[in-house]
Amino acid sequence: MTTFESVTLEVPDPTAAGAFYEAFGVGPYVNVRASETSTTGFRGFALSLVVSQPGNVDAIVGAALDAGATTLKPATKGFWGYGGVVRAPDGTICKVATSKKKDTGPAAPRIDQVALLLGVADVKASKRFYVDRGLAVAKSFGGKYVEFDTPSSTVTLALYPRRALAKDTGVAEEGTGSHRIVIGGDAGPFTDPDGFVWE
Repeated sequence: MTTFESVTLEVPDPTAAGAFYEAFGVGPYVNVRASETSTTGFRGFALSLVVSQPGNVDAIVGAALDAGATTLKPATKGFWGYGGVVRAPDGTICKVATSKKKDTGPAAPRIDQVALLLGVADVKASKRFYVDRGLAVAKSFGGKYVEFDTPSSTVTLALYPRRALAKDTGVAEEGTGSHRIVIGGDAGPFTDPDGFVWE
């Protein structure tokens, strides 16, 4: 079975980006490295930070904003729970959410799970591509969502329709140039059908 091991964000200033991700608790889940590759608009991915209660959403969003993030969607209650979306200074989109609607304890900026959501043109085709490269599927909901079994990583890898991911995170779907993200694994170097690079 192929393993998914790491997420590396390509940023203009690795020192500043590293400090930003440490400040709101994402540091253990991502690496950063310098890159000036051209990119505009939506870069086709988001980090999904799952927490246990609404107060933790507010604590993490607050820490991100204090560290220099901007709000894409303010934290609010929804049908599915409570959450908000911020954009890091380097452009990475982070969605912070919980399925709970009420706090059960003191608020803390504690992240329970991180998922890398790749926005893809065709979820079923991308799923086949990854399965052919040895990734095992943990959950699959037709053309709407696929989550891979990634026991070796602190981050879960998932596929989402690009248009739906852009809408969910509050940005326009259009974007060109580099995704500015590199995925680490043991399947050797390759580029997936949507241009996501693996090393």
